[in-house]
Amino acid sequence: MEVIYEDNHIIAVNKTCREIVQGDKTGDTPLSELLKTWLKEKYNKPGNVFVGVTHRLDRPVSGVVIFAKTSKALSRLNEMFRSGGVKKTYWAIVKNRPPKEEDELVNWLVRNEKQNKSYAYDTERPNAKKAVLHYRVIAHSDKYYLLEIDLKTGRHHQIRCQLAKMGCPIKGDLKYGFDRSNPDGGISLHAHSASFIHPVSKEAIQIIAPVPNDNLWKAITAGL
Repeated sequence: MEVIYEDNHIIAVNKTCREIVQGDKTGDTPLSELLKTWLKEKYNKPGNVFVGVTHRLDRPVSGVVIFAKTSKALSRLNEMFRSGGVKKTYWAIVKNRPPKEEDELVNWLVRNEKQNKSYAYDTERPNAKKAVLHYRVIAHSDKYYLLEIDLKTGRHHQIRCQLAKMGCPIKGDLKYGFDRSNPDGGISLHAHSASFIHPVSKEAIQIIAPVPNDNLWKAITAGL
């Protein structure tokens, strides 16, 4: 577990594709519980330690995850995530060259609960939710392209689904059409940064998560 930011009210972790934010049916210990143990030991705290989940990242995705250390910060951060007060930037590695160097994608997403998968359409339809993101190509290697993504909406598997719809499934993402898995079982989607006004101090905060310790990630981001 890599802690990348901490103050009296907030703590942020650079999640790997092997870690989960909250408990699920796998029974694996989530980051929220690991953080409680870490804080208890670091500060030699008696009794229970408060760690509140403010948002989530899919298990195969890496990058910034923010937790609250106080109930005041939790309620305010939850509202900020709901209302778009936190600007999140993602990096994705794709194999196919996007049709444009930079563009805004607008689709209508329908979620299939049984498959745990979303489907993207060009026109509105029943039970669909509008999904908007902006991408730009910021680097490339001989075989792959690195996209920087600014989410305008927060839908289920939105980046994975919309990039696949564009013809650029994320490296390792078998669910959305990539041809083979990554060795670590994750996908090459990384929550690179989160920017927001601190819910208590009101200072401008930017938290950046280093890319995974992987040869392709290191090579493709070397000049950035």
